[in-house]
Amino acid sequence: MYVFRKDFVKKLSHFKDKRVIKVVTGIRRSGKSTLLLMFRDYLLENGVQQNQIIFLNFEDFDNYELLSPKALHSYVKGKIQNGKKMYVFFDEIQNVKDFQRVVDSLFLDENLDIYITGSNAFLLSGELATLLSGRFVTIELLPFSFKEYCSALNDAGGKKLSLSEKYRRYVERSSFPYALNFGDNKQEVMEYLDGIFSSIVLKDVVFRNKINDTKMFESVVRFIFDSIGSPVSAKKIADTMTSAGRKIDSKTVEKYISALQNSFVIYEAKRYDIKGKQYLKLLEKYYAVDVGLRYLLLGQRANDVGHILENIVYLELVRRGFDVYVGKIDDMEIDFVAQNESGNMYVQVAATAREENTLTRELRPLKLLRDSYPKFLLTLDDDPTADYDGIKRMNALEWLLGR
Repeated sequence: MYVFRKDFVKKLSHFKDKRVIKVVTGIRRSGKSTLLLMFRDYLLENGVQQNQIIFLNFEDFDNYELLSPKALHSYVKGKIQNGKKMYVFFDEIQNVKDFQRVVDSLFLDENLDIYITGSNAFLLSGELATLLSGRFVTIELLPFSFKEYCSALNDAGGKKLSLSEKYRRYVERSSFPYALNFGDNKQEVMEYLDGIFSSIVLKDVVFRNKINDTKMFESVVRFIFDSIGSPVSAKKIADTMTSAGRKIDSKTVEKYISALQNSFVIYEAKRYDIKGKQYLKLLEKYYAVDVGLRYLLLGQRANDVGHILENIVYLELVRRGFDVYVGKIDDMEIDFVAQNESGNMYVQVAATAREENTLTRELRPLKLLRDSYPKFLLTLDDDPTADYDGIKRMNALEWLLGR
C-alpha cells in the first residue's frame, strides 16, 4: 500500500542542500526506506538528474561488498561529478562498519548532500555524535498516523467505512504501513507483527544489549505495554514481577526500558510541574509505538479504550513536532503538556465525557491554568465541538485528522 508521506517529505525538502546530514530514524518497518525513495522521486521531479543521485540500501545483498568502509568511500568518490551537486542516500547505514568515519569524510565535500537512515537510536550516539556534533538533524519516522491510515483505506477502495470503523481497524490491525496489504485478514496481520517484534527483539535489543534472559525481557515488555498511560517506574516493575515469582532488580529493568526506547518500541513521557516550571524525575508514563503490537502481546487484555486513545494522541503530538510531558498542577494531572517553540498546548484525553461528573473531572485541571495557550479535551464521543471558557472539547478522531 503506497501512501505519499508528504509531511515527512516536506521536512526533508526543508533541509535540502543545507550543510547538515539528514538522519532518518525510527522503528523497523516504519517506512524509512520508502521515505527515502519518495524523496528521491521528489528530487527527480524537481530538476535533479538521475546521475546526481547515489542510492544504497545496506540490507540489499547486492551492496555486500560496500559494507567495508574503505570500499564504500571509494565507491561514492568514484561517482562524484566535478562541479555537480550530488545527493547521497545511505539506507540502514549502521550495517557498515565504522560508517561514522565514512560519513564524516564525505561530509567534507560541499557538493554532497547526505541522507542516512537507521533503525535504532545508537545511530545518533557515540562517535557519530562526536564527529558530527552540530552538523546533523534528525527526522524521526513513526508508523502511519490515523490520517495517513484513513488516506490509505480510501485509496484502496472497497466498501465505505465510517470514521469509527476506520479507527477500530487502526488500533486492532496496526499502523505499520505494510500491514494494510493484508486487508481484512487479521490473522495475517498478527503473524506479520510477530515477525516485526521478533526481529526487533533479536536484532535491535537482545543481541545489541547482550540480554541473556529473553523470557524475562519479554515479560517486562508485556508489563510496560499493559501499563500504557499509567505512571510506572523501574522499581515498581521489578517489585511487581518479583512478588509474582519472577525475580528481577530495578537496574535490569532500567536497562531493558532503555533498550526498548533506543529501538523505538516505547516512548517515554516524563512529568512536568506546570506551576513550578520544572521537570520531575519520578513516575513517568510509557506509550507503545504501535497499538497493534500491544494487541499481539496482550490479546483481549489490550482492549482498554481510554488508554489506547491516549497512546494514539501522544504519538500524534510527537508527529506534530511537540515535546510531550505529563502535566502536574497542584494535586491533579493533565494528560499531556505539549511544548514547541511557540509555547504550550494542553490536552486531556477520555474515552467519553458525556456524564456530568466525568466532564467536570476532566475539565477541572485545565481550568486551573492561567495562561492563554490552547487547551483541549479529546473524546470518542460523536458530539458537536463545545467550548468551556476557552477549553475546546472535540471528537478525538476529528482532531487526529487535523480538522
